[in-house]
Amino acid sequence: MQTLIKGPGSLSQLPVHLAGRALVISDQGLVRAGHVQRATSLWDDVAVYDGVSENPTESDVARCAEFAREINPDVIVALGGGSSLDTAKGILFLLSGGGVMSDYRGHQMGKGDMLPLIAVPTTAGTGSECQSYAIISRDDSHEKMACGDSRALAKVVILDSELTESMPLQVARLTALDALSHALESAVCRKRTPESYALSKQAFFKIKGALESVLTGRASSQQRGEMLEGAALAGQAIEASMLGAAHASANPLTANFNVVHGHAVMTTLPAVMRRNLEAVGEIYEELSPDLIAWVERMRDLAGLKVPSIPQEKISQLAQEASEQWTGQFNPVTMTKNDYVEIYQESFSRWA
Repeated sequence: MQTLIKGPGSLSQLPVHLAGRALVISDQGLVRAGHVQRATSLWDDVAVYDGVSENPTESDVARCAEFAREINPDVIVALGGGSSLDTAKGILFLLSGGGVMSDYRGHQMGKGDMLPLIAVPTTAGTGSECQSYAIISRDDSHEKMACGDSRALAKVVILDSELTESMPLQVARLTALDALSHALESAVCRKRTPESYALSKQAFFKIKGALESVLTGRASSQQRGEMLEGAALAGQAIEASMLGAAHASANPLTANFNVVHGHAVMTTLPAVMRRNLEAVGEIYEELSPDLIAWVERMRDLAGLKVPSIPQEKISQLAQEASEQWTGQFNPVTMTKNDYVEIYQESFSRWA
């Protein structure tokens, strides 16, 4: 059971949930923004690891775990975006069971007792604060591995909209669109339940109400809070269900061409949604009339452009997409040929 704490300034409640020595996992950007200092000033016995890398790899997590072993903390505080949250969850596996992250690929592969985790997101997008999976990339191939265990779920989540004020506009745009994709894919995936769909739907309407203001850089404190809560709800929906083919087709774009995840998933989401209409069109209609056209308008409003991908690489991308775990939960079955068509449609129609 998670405890969610919401509202501007709610970071101040962090000490209520700390005991013993705390280790804050964060990155250099948040050090410069002053957020790490704000968090560490609230507690006396605290250490900081600020070496988190974007899209953390096995070796990134191993370095953080080595640092953590020297500190010997009683509680982990993940402060940052998805990369900090995933790194923090990753070290829970390594501290309790040793080995490397690939040993924990899959579900409930953890060993021993894990340290308590407090998640403090500073971006409104991944929803990782409400998920028990760490998404870690292999060092050589950059293939994303999902390493999940219910014990890795954060015990406390602090949703302080003041912490999202420092996001650069493009980061705010991409994380918001990522949150939107989470709400939409979890709403229609094969593992959806009435309970998970209720979370997806609630997440969608919170995100929808704030999205245009976020994308245009005019979001108020209240709207940033709505987006942050919407992203967390979408994370809960994923935890209770799964994603789909848009995420399966996005991961190879990131691994092979360094397309930022939010950009990558929005590249193929409309094409995937058009494929899904035959199976889940009534759900899309319930969420919003002309939903796909609206998603494309939001993508354009964010100023995103179609990634430049060589035509000869599409077959490779499609093969990798067909092997992604999330794709099997799409409401319509996707083969390699289907992914070829999705990429071709996405690149040509958007261009």
